[in-house]
Amino acid sequence: MPADLFRAFGQGPLILIAGPCVIEGEEHVHRMARGIREAVGEFVFKASFDKANRTSASAYRGPGLKEGLRILAGVKAEGFPILTDIHEPSQAEAAAEVADILQIPAFLCRQTDLLLAAGRTGRIVNIKKGQFVAPHDIHRAAEKVATTGNRQVLLTERGSSFGYNNLVVDMRGLKIMRDAGWPVVFDATHSVQLPGGAGSASSGQPQFIEPLARAAVATGIDGVFVEVHDEPKKALSDGPNALRLSLLGDFWRSLTAIDALVKR
Repeated sequence: MPADLFRAFGQGPLILIAGPCVIEGEEHVHRMARGIREAVGEFVFKASFDKANRTSASAYRGPGLKEGLRILAGVKAEGFPILTDIHEPSQAEAAAEVADILQIPAFLCRQTDLLLAAGRTGRIVNIKKGQFVAPHDIHRAAEKVATTGNRQVLLTERGSSFGYNNLVVDMRGLKIMRDAGWPVVFDATHSVQLPGGAGSASSGQPQFIEPLARAAVATGIDGVFVEVHDEPKKALSDGPNALRLSLLGDFWRSLTAIDALVKR
């Protein structure tokens, strides 16, 4: 990855952000990072130390801040850029010691104190567009971060609420968000999620991951976000909408071919 990771978004080929939804264990995280690199080459590794917005209170959330950052630091030591979520302003500085990109979850994309805390770290801030936010409004969240003097902001589309337990992606929104002046990432796996669709957990439609990703890349976006797992049916979080690791190589080659055509 380039030394200036943020500059690479929007000034070169498509960038991949990939990894399991949540840290399931140290060995698994390292195995996933190496497996993804073998499939696609350079990428940004993503895993959460805590999933604070799971459907059920009994669902697995992750190892927590301290242990999770220790594990991610080990992955970073192997040369992988790191992205992880933060949910509270107090987590920003600690996470920034390890992560290259701090991610603001969709449900929290309007939380001013969280956005400002992330911005003050000087790290890249990836803001997931809330399912309830219009594409032409999410730039206001980026502007909150920018008030700290940090303009390293990515905006990520992950679908909009479409009735109950369903999401839809308006491809016009990708251009609207990009025209606001910020690099745009498409979250291909959360966009096929069915929130709460399995009762006490979310369900998903992974058969639509690639078609939606192809369409999004054709609009000229800067990056693609995919949650990847070697055994989605055994994943401790978001397995129903994860991309199987064995499919990642062909998936990525397809997207980079479209990206090269669009940006030629």
